[in-house]
Amino acid sequence: MVRGKTVLKRIENETSLQVTFSKRRNGLFKKAKELAILCDAQVGVLVFSSTGHLYDFSSCSMKSIIERYRHVKEGQQQSNASAESKYWQEEAASLRQQLHNLQVNHRQLLGENLSDLGVKDMQMLEKQLEMSLHNVRLKKEQLMIDRMEEMNEKSVLINNENMELQHKINIVSQENIDLRKKVYGQHEGTAGNTGSATEHSENILHSQMADCQPQNEGIEQPDEPELDSIALNTTQEQGAESSTIRNQSSIMGSRHLDIL
Repeated sequence: MVRGKTVLKRIENETSLQVTFSKRRNGLFKKAKELAILCDAQVGVLVFSSTGHLYDFSSCSMKSIIERYRHVKEGQQQSNASAESKYWQEEAASLRQQLHNLQVNHRQLLGENLSDLGVKDMQMLEKQLEMSLHNVRLKKEQLMIDRMEEMNEKSVLINNENMELQHKINIVSQENIDLRKKVYGQHEGTAGNTGSATEHSENILHSQMADCQPQNEGIEQPDEPELDSIALNTTQEQGAESSTIRNQSSIMGSRHLDIL
């Protein structure tokens, strides 16, 4: 009858666990003993059970095996440390060499330390410089083109703003012209009315004087200078009234302009 494959997992039954542990432990110690005898090897086995019990097997003294293990382990660690240190030393030396080569190449590009170069090396250096100069010129041209395009865009924006401002200025100027026409037109109309009123008053005064002359033939008439002074005073009073009206018109016009 074929035996089934054992599934490797923890045994939950405590009795089965103890039986299996005892059998496997004895089998392990038996294999270790056979290995030590057949191969002349120093074998040491330490086993701790789930309950904390210690079981061991050694082909010789367990202490000597443990000391040998520690000595070998420390030697391996030191060997690993020395190998790692050697690796980093080699890496540092390689980086220093690369830095030296880069510095030499940089000085050669600047035209220094060219005495050790041959003809082929000089030709290669010349081609490298020409390629670098070509790339620099291309980059410079691209930057200049981009800058010119940016300036053109700004110029278009500024021109549009100037046109808008000029349009606004023209509108304001036309409004000021229309306002001045209205203000000065009212002022001229007031002045015309004032002048006609003055002429009408003078005509009335002369007609009254003419009417009074026949009635007062027997009365002593005043002298001509006195009549002239009376007419002059009347004219001055009417002129003062006219100037007052003009001043009021100019004040109203200036206030209207201030409000606009």
